[in-house]
Amino acid sequence: MIFIDTSVWIDFFKGKDTSLVNHLRNLLDQGCVALAMPVWIELLSGATNTDLGRLRRVLSALPRYYPKDLTWSTVEKWIEKAAVAGQRFAAVDLLIGAIVAEHGSQIWSLDRDFYRMKTLKFLEVFTPK
Repeated sequence: MIFIDTSVWIDFFKGKDTSLVNHLRNLLDQGCVALAMPVWIELLSGATNTDLGRLRRVLSALPRYYPKDLTWSTVEKWIEKAAVAGQRFAAVDLLIGAIVAEHGSQIWSLDRDFYRMKTLKFLEVFTPK
């Protein structure tokens, strides 16, 4: 499974980057796309009233993963490790990253914070080929 971050979904729905659109369509066709619930919430909260229903229908076809008790303890550990390394991350990004790591998966994101998390060995980042 590849978890898709909000930044990739936004570019996908804009449709301007044909390479990104084609890669994500390919992953969707293969059935290997997952959605962390914080991403679901970010996408829905940013949608217009006109797009909300359509977006909900499209995304509801994907498997959704929720934070668990383990997720929250992972986030706390990561905050401590990041602080020692002089790094800080947004709470939502840490939550998304912990869900991804819990499932031994990768995240596809355009957000550089996930690449910084990778350097701290928190998670793996997917790079389309």
